[in-house]
Amino acid sequence: MSELLATTGTIAAIATAVVPQQGSVGIVRVSGSLAMAIAQTLFYTPGKQVWESHRILYGNIRHPQTRQLVDEALLLIMKAPRSYTREDVVEFHCHGGIMAVQQVLQLCLENGARLAQPGEFTLRAFLNGRLDLTQAESIADLVGAKSPQAAQTALAGLQGKLAYPIRQLRAHCLDILAEIEARIDFEEDLPPLDDKHIISEIENIAAEISKLLATKDQGELLRTGLKVAIVGRPNVGKSSLLNAWSQSDRAIVTDLPGTTRDVVESQLVVGGIPVQVLDTAGIRETADQVEKIGVERSRRAANTADLVLFTIDAATGWTEDDQQIYAQVEHRPLILIINKIDLVEKSVIDTLKYPQNINKIVYTAAAQNQGIESLETAILEIVQAGKVAAADIDLAINQRQAAALTQAKIALTQVQATIAQKLPLDFWTIDLRGAIQALGEITGEEVTESVLDRIFSKFCIGK
Repeated sequence: MSELLATTGTIAAIATAVVPQQGSVGIVRVSGSLAMAIAQTLFYTPGKQVWESHRILYGNIRHPQTRQLVDEALLLIMKAPRSYTREDVVEFHCHGGIMAVQQVLQLCLENGARLAQPGEFTLRAFLNGRLDLTQAESIADLVGAKSPQAAQTALAGLQGKLAYPIRQLRAHCLDILAEIEARIDFEEDLPPLDDKHIISEIENIAAEISKLLATKDQGELLRTGLKVAIVGRPNVGKSSLLNAWSQSDRAIVTDLPGTTRDVVESQLVVGGIPVQVLDTAGIRETADQVEKIGVERSRRAANTADLVLFTIDAATGWTEDDQQIYAQVEHRPLILIINKIDLVEKSVIDTLKYPQNINKIVYTAAAQNQGIESLETAILEIVQAGKVAAADIDLAINQRQAAALTQAKIALTQVQATIAQKLPLDFWTIDLRGAIQALGEITGEEVTESVLDRIFSKFCIGK
């Protein structure tokens, strides 16, 4: 058994981010049979405070031998089964920073606890029936959410909105399996099996699985976000565009070409989607060694971006240099940004030439904060053209869940083929059991140690 699954004993960990001189409160969480004993050994309460479940006590944390004061703190008590892990849990709410929480954690370890493995608190919640596997994964998604929409989707999963339809599909498969096996065991006592009805039921289940699979790209977009690179010649207004879009002065803006020497990054949210915007150095041939490095990084950023915002100057139009840069990025999803439209007449803008295969164009005057809304609309249209909804979603599966659903769908397809070939009923049950197992892996009703190890190792230690 792996270290992660060695869930015996009492565990402890720091459950909050530790930032020197910045964190106002730090929490040390302890879960297991010794949690209360450790709390009673370390925590001293003035007056007649009652040590009972779901009560917060005030007091001091002291070294049990030397009685040296470690911190003035609060103690939260949650006795089993009314806790996150369904074990006895105590939390020491200390002053933030590094020293206080580290000292408290060390005292917990010296008095019977061991350091928790990554995700072990949530793993215990799963193993003790407090959460299913989809809810556990939703907790990780909620902690790492990069936008309000991502957080709402994670909360939907935590509330069981993904687990419920999966369980319904699995139960339906189990009903079909029971009906088939009944014919195998009691063939003479039951009417013949209705093949067409079974096929229809399996088709309905497969269709529901397809609907869930359609949310995979949507889920990945919400979890990882969209990487967008602003690309173009020097001095076409790329940095001004970033500043106007992010409503900040992240990038230096001057009239001198080559001002941006490296990739400047900003984090935004567009239509519920996290967007990482990269303002790249103007791409051109240069003898300046530092600028040359920046140009090379710009090329790499453009070629790894999910979307390229190819920016040109409305006054100079499409130039030979633009064509050379475009040749390097035309294979990427691309929006043409015609910037500085406030500096030219509309008649000039109407006559601008550019490659005919560019069909998504946005006009901006970044220095005047014009065109940003149109840019965001164009980005969402690009996303939706990829059949990925940008907002108003109830649930979204991850890669592991999608792989299991795909496996279930393949198994159901094989069941249909077996029926069509008029093979014996025993053969029908083989792939149907495979579909049931695959669906059970999603919620954790049927799951292997290696799967749990892979899922929970990605959690932070205190969760």
